[in-house]
Amino acid sequence: MTFKIPKKLIEVALPLDDINSACTREKSIRHGHPSTLHLWWARRPLAAARAVIFAQMVNDPSARRGVGKKQAEVKREQLFEIIRELVKWENTNNQTVLNKARAAIWESWRETCELNRHHALAAELFNPEKLPAFHDPFAGGGALPLEAQRLGLESFASDLNPVAVMINKAMIEIPPKFAGLAPVGALPEGNQQTRLDEQWTGARGLAEDVRRYGHWMREEAFKRVGHLYPQVDITTGLPVFPEISATGECVQPQNPNAATVIAWLWARTVKSPNPAFSHVDVPLVSTFILSSKVGKESYVQPIVEGDSYRFEVRTGKPPESAKNGTKLARGANFQCLLSSSPIDSKYIYAEGMAGRMGQKLMAIVAEGLKGRIYLSPTAEMETVTTQAKPEWKPDLAMPKNPRWFSPPAYGMVNFGDLFTDRQLVALTTFSDLAQKAREKVLTDAITHGMTDDGLGLADGGKGATAYADAVAVYLAFALDKNIVYSNSICQWLNQPKNEIVGHSFGRQAIPMVWDYAGGR
Repeated sequence: MTFKIPKKLIEVALPLDDINSACTREKSIRHGHPSTLHLWWARRPLAAARAVIFAQMVNDPSARRGVGKKQAEVKREQLFEIIRELVKWENTNNQTVLNKARAAIWESWRETCELNRHHALAAELFNPEKLPAFHDPFAGGGALPLEAQRLGLESFASDLNPVAVMINKAMIEIPPKFAGLAPVGALPEGNQQTRLDEQWTGARGLAEDVRRYGHWMREEAFKRVGHLYPQVDITTGLPVFPEISATGECVQPQNPNAATVIAWLWARTVKSPNPAFSHVDVPLVSTFILSSKVGKESYVQPIVEGDSYRFEVRTGKPPESAKNGTKLARGANFQCLLSSSPIDSKYIYAEGMAGRMGQKLMAIVAEGLKGRIYLSPTAEMETVTTQAKPEWKPDLAMPKNPRWFSPPAYGMVNFGDLFTDRQLVALTTFSDLAQKAREKVLTDAITHGMTDDGLGLADGGKGATAYADAVAVYLAFALDKNIVYSNSICQWLNQPKNEIVGHSFGRQAIPMVWDYAGGR
């Protein structure tokens, strides 16, 4: 006995222009979008996932008995209108719109159940009071199971990649488990709750705790490594170190000329191949341009003085020579700043593998009241970075595939080699604090009366221990996001609208970056 499955809307027609428009707009959405949780290369637009699942679940009106062509067109247009509203980003959590979609899904499902009421497996497979579950064995970034859950289906997702599994747990499994709970963390100092009767619906309480404990981690990290990340005096370029209070805490000094450093821009160096300057570490720079914004152009001007050089930041239209830095051609091909001798890739490979590749501070970028401030490097600011002494670094070997992983060819054979010492100290500090934050969440949750079954998330727990695990998961994602911007493969984006540090995955590979934005 075969199943009777009515023709679905997706088999007949869809308002594709509206769906495509919503997907295009979604690319520019940052706040609240799952793509900001963790990078995933094959991520699908939520709008398309929502529309496709809805169209797969609802029956096309033409499948109904007694419905004429014109009637079907009218009914189909009503379903199209639901999709048009459903795919809009601002309606992502609009319960009125979602309830209309859910109602249409239920209506179609009950029609299908009615058609199959005499089937031998009707009681098992066609329960009109229970929607079928959604299964995605290769869920990836989780767009499909997330949207299935939003439309009222029970979602099951899996993947071979553990990162994908964790992303799906964070989006689909964890929030419903702790829905409706109030936050247990203390409000950060200076923060005030907007309302005393705040309704902690959905995952709002969990999200608030992630914010509160994330703030605690940041403050604790500042106490420990704040001296490695001083502000800069914009009049002198000298570091402005945090002060130690009577309670032993780091606090920013009240200096009107102090500005927060956004990035330290570095150039990798090798010994000059020219015998006359073989004692000099010369820079490998792909560009000296800092800002190409019209009217606010800035660039680095190398000043050669005999057998030495220094960098100065200048404003105004840069000379043509600044565009390509010391680079001669594609790949690892540069010229010596002092002698103009070519530095070919084989020489740079050899220097890197011999451990003679260094770095030199090229410029400092600070946050100003009216945009970025570019400052010339000082010896004092460069010295700050040498104070960092990491106690640990990742020792996992990078794949030896030069097409996708370039750094090993230059002596950076382990993943730990992609980070500066200061970055390693800071990231290790945050990693340690994430563990301590979890312990703090557990204690605070029990103090606030949350029961504890002693079971973590991995064991199906629903109490304080599992809640502490949940908060730690999101804090780990935040740290992971920071790592993508805190390594020596990050470039400074000098385009008119992008004066920012770019993350290390501009493409699905780890390329070699010669001048990088490090020190975050």
